[in-house]
Amino acid sequence: MTRSPGRSFAFALASIALVGPLAVHLFLPVIPAVKAALGLSDARAQLTFSISLFGMAFATLAYGSLSDRFGRRPVLLSGLCLFLVGSVISAAANSLAVLVAARLVQAIGAGCGTTLVRTIAHDAYGPERLVRAIAYLTMFYTLGPMISPLVGGVLIDMLGWRSVFGFAFLIGSAITVAAYLAVYETRPRADPSQSGGSIFRNYVELFSHVRFTAFVLQTGFSTGAFITMATASSTLMKEFMNRPSTEFGLYFLLFPAGLFVGTFLSSRVGARGATETMVLLGSILSVAAVTVQAIFLLSGYVTPAAIFLPGFFQTLAQGIALPYGQAAAMGTIPRIAGTASGASVFVQYFCGAVFAQLYGMVADGTPKPMILITALGSFLCLVAGALPFFLARRASKKVEM
Repeated sequence: MTRSPGRSFAFALASIALVGPLAVHLFLPVIPAVKAALGLSDARAQLTFSISLFGMAFATLAYGSLSDRFGRRPVLLSGLCLFLVGSVISAAANSLAVLVAARLVQAIGAGCGTTLVRTIAHDAYGPERLVRAIAYLTMFYTLGPMISPLVGGVLIDMLGWRSVFGFAFLIGSAITVAAYLAVYETRPRADPSQSGGSIFRNYVELFSHVRFTAFVLQTGFSTGAFITMATASSTLMKEFMNRPSTEFGLYFLLFPAGLFVGTFLSSRVGARGATETMVLLGSILSVAAVTVQAIFLLSGYVTPAAIFLPGFFQTLAQGIALPYGQAAAMGTIPRIAGTASGASVFVQYFCGAVFAQLYGMVADGTPKPMILITALGSFLCLVAGALPFFLARRASKKVEM
């Protein structure tokens, strides 16, 4: 008998979405502190951040496929436990090598969150309600980026940077308990993926669909532009503008607030909006936001408002496009929805890691490197976001003929 998801299930599922921000966004105000404490260069300090994105990216590939084969629940709980182990080791790290390794373990564990939350939502709520379910989950997810940098900044200013990992362990433990008690197994019993097909063949099958590839790349490039903006703003606020970590955390609220508004709009529009149109709309808005930001900064108006107000609209654009793109990606081949979710999240985090590390390599203490990298990300986002729209228009014209 198919179980119906109740409120405790929905709340636990939403709380699991917070694990990613605990590994990524909570660390943003830590970057300047770790750089000073361990005497690191910009590129090495950036590595302590980008390694988490690389780890989460590759972990999602495994989580998606493993959940298709062995079930969602055991894979999810294993990942959450790994996150807790990484958090403890990170808190005790006394060198760059140990911190990077611990952050990698923490990130691999956190990778279970985004991938399996979307996959479980696909199983439990069905394709008809998936766009709305992903939109609501993303709205809840925004609480993590909204609170994490502020909490991290306060903890650093009061207790030092190691306390950030202690906080991640405590919240992660509560989420793990909630998942154990409320999240049941949702993988369909008669899952065709059990009877054949290798993991490699599944990925080849997915990426052979141009539409699938375009949707996941749009999400990835959009994330790359945002992550660059987020990491650069931390360094610029601390070193270029001499602002405290707590103030950075307060201004950072505008980023997740934009994502929240965007996903709220998506949840209201729901199935009434064409997927291709909504993704293209988000891509265009992202380019516009980054362009306005560049104009202000290149004009010499380097203030928190010049960075974070356009950033609000960049993340709003993400919130509009992401639920539609993710739902369409998982719906490409329903029998391997977990693999599709893993591939989609992999591209999202991998692009974020590449762009973040690229910024670290060219950072010179001024806003110009951020402008360059975010412009590149938003342009590629627009190209990928426009492709499904024009493919759909061409297909509709052929049908009419």
